Amino acid sequence: MDVPPFELERFFAEYEHEADIMLAESGIRSLPADRFDLDPGPLGYVIPTNGDPELRAEIGERYGRNPEEVLLTVGTQEANFVLFQSLLSPDDHAVVVTPTYQALHSLPATIADVTRVDLEPPEWTLDIEQVAAAIRPETELIVINNPNNPTGRYHDPETIQALYDLAVDNDAYLHADEVYRLLAPDPNPPVASLGPHGISTAGLTKAYGLAGLRFGWLVADEAVIDAAWRWKDYTTISPSKIGQHVAGQALGEQEADILAANRALAARNRDIVRDFLDAHDLDWFDPVGVNGFVEVPPGFEGSESFCREFVEQESVVLAPGAAFGFEEYVRIGFGLPTAELREGLARLETFLDGR
Repeated sequence: MDVPPFELERFFAEYEHEADIMLAESGIRSLPADRFDLDPGPLGYVIPTNGDPELRAEIGERYGRNPEEVLLTVGTQEANFVLFQSLLSPDDHAVVVTPTYQALHSLPATIADVTRVDLEPPEWTLDIEQVAAAIRPETELIVINNPNNPTGRYHDPETIQALYDLAVDNDAYLHADEVYRLLAPDPNPPVASLGPHGISTAGLTKAYGLAGLRFGWLVADEAVIDAAWRWKDYTTISPSKIGQHVAGQALGEQEADILAANRALAARNRDIVRDFLDAHDLDWFDPVGVNGFVEVPPGFEGSESFCREFVEQESVVLAPGAAFGFEEYVRIGFGLPTAELREGLARLETFLDGR
């Protein structure tokens, strides 16, 4: 397998460990471990290795699926990986809506042929007819990230239903990476709830503030889950014992409080960023989630040169849009604590005023 460099992660590796402020973080601020019971008992494998049946049943209910249609994974990244490995072959084709998290197009492209359909700026709308035109007889999968990373575009239920109908009509699957879905005040129904051609991946990293837990899941029909589980035997075997133990609490008695606090933080910080950008005549699409795609200020060659100069001068990391295929934008993450956000924006103001 010839895997291309993960451009954004390579950029972060250069700077994020030494920088003062990570203004490119794609998730919400991390929760402290001490709010949870951290004792899962003996640290053996989770048995059965596809995850605790009761937790799978609880997650499945959210999608109108049974426990056998849920696979618990080590983060959403693993859920996506085992899905692509199990569902795609070299003779297949996938359509991926971009810009998006690089793994959602790079990983399928290591296995099958991939056609990318770009969202249309500045509103980052999706042209369903372009997706339809990209579909071939050998198309196995349509992939979307909703809400979208990096733009923050949340496609409405009608758009997602149209994509699902395309998948049904072409005997394909619609896969949605929905890690930001529950940060929306009124979340759309998940794609896996639309019917047997719908596949959802998600986890506790982005909406719940539990990135270090490395806990996710895949929801699909049983044939897809069985094939993905066979791949998981060669990756992590089972989900993390501690991860699953804490996940049960985060998805149970603590869930309402966690999501309410995180949605409030995201809304408050989004307002702060919006006011800053308005004051500096910089455009963005008002996002859902905790990421926004902001135009590169005038006077810079492109996103990467802007981001490098900024971090090297002010020790604040932004994400270059070039890593998503859009050189004229940068991604800002506003899920961090509000005081850190304000400090990062103050340094950005100093940087821009000094040009």
